[in-house]
Amino acid sequence: MTSNHLTAQLYSVRHALAEDRAATLTRLAEIGFTQIETFGFNADSVADIREFAEYGLAVPSAHSNFLGKGLDVSATFAAAAEAGVGTVIEPFLPAEHFGDADAIKKVADQLNAAADLADQHGVVTGYHNHAWEAEGLVEGVSPIEYLASLLDPRVTLEIDTYWAQVGGQNPIDLLGRLGERVSLLHIKDGDASRDVKNQLPAGSGVLDVLGIIAAAPHATPVVEFDDYAGDIFEGLQTAFTFLTKNGVQA
Repeated sequence: MTSNHLTAQLYSVRHALAEDRAATLTRLAEIGFTQIETFGFNADSVADIREFAEYGLAVPSAHSNFLGKGLDVSATFAAAAEAGVGTVIEPFLPAEHFGDADAIKKVADQLNAAADLADQHGVVTGYHNHAWEAEGLVEGVSPIEYLASLLDPRVTLEIDTYWAQVGGQNPIDLLGRLGERVSLLHIKDGDASRDVKNQLPAGSGVLDVLGIIAAAPHATPVVEFDDYAGDIFEGLQTAFTFLTKNGVQA
């Protein structure tokens, strides 16, 4: 389960986290975040989630490479259930997995199988896109939409709205077509280029961030930077202030 409180993706502060974990979590809480989305979640991550709670940071969703090799998927979903992480998102598959209909069908089969396993633990699974899932057409629609058409209803989508625009989609229109399938949004801004150093706080770039959020009012907005040329905490603070002043629930 997710809630609509503004959330921070912990990947944004991965470098700061590695340098000073306590100070990083404290800064996120001081900015005003009460929810984070973690990354690299696995069967050994329960203690991390409990640590985050000590800073007043709930974790309703997590990124986990459960479609990759070497991860105990059942144990990962069991850990999510134990930790209260209701939604586990596969964050990345390479572009070749979305090159044609057959490749996308294989991805859908994997996600649907994962949903069966997650369901045994009361957890929801989903998929997060990059640019290539929004590029070109497969069977007359974008690759991410073709994937959605093949997914079990239990599988959710986390639409990275920045990468969707980089891939050539209008995020607002895409969200309108995907509808309730989407439960999470990655909110970024910038010049809509592939250069991650050009990403900017929400409201500072070319994306219609407020229109995007309004297009999926049921979905949880997650602030993320893949990279940032400035001070990452200042960037997060700027994004948080812009979004909350414009009606997004803190």
